[in-house]
Amino acid sequence: MDFAPNRPIYLQICDNICEQILSGAIAPEERILSVREYGASVGVNPNTVARSYEKLTDAGIIYNKRGIGYYVAAPARDIILEAEKQRFMQEEVPAFLKRMELLGIEPSEIFR
Repeated sequence: MDFAPNRPIYLQICDNICEQILSGAIAPEERILSVREYGASVGVNPNTVARSYEKLTDAGIIYNKRGIGYYVAAPARDIILEAEKQRFMQEEVPAFLKRMELLGIEPSEIFR
């Protein structure tokens, strides 16, 4: 995994796991790699992965079965979709609309 320098690695790990869930590469109730396994697979410190897993757990996307490992929560896909829709509407749409205005692009030019 290649990490972008402008975003914390633990958030990029969260994004990667969420993308895998959304794409269906990881199914609900499926076990994901342990903290150590994931860290070794992407070449990061296990503490960084642990921070990612804690954030995903707090969001209800994954959960820990003590002594067994981490699993994708059943509603994970819906949780991720809702969060991504909110982020898109609050961050990307306003920037897009502002750019359209600056460039003099009319909505009819986009939605042909």
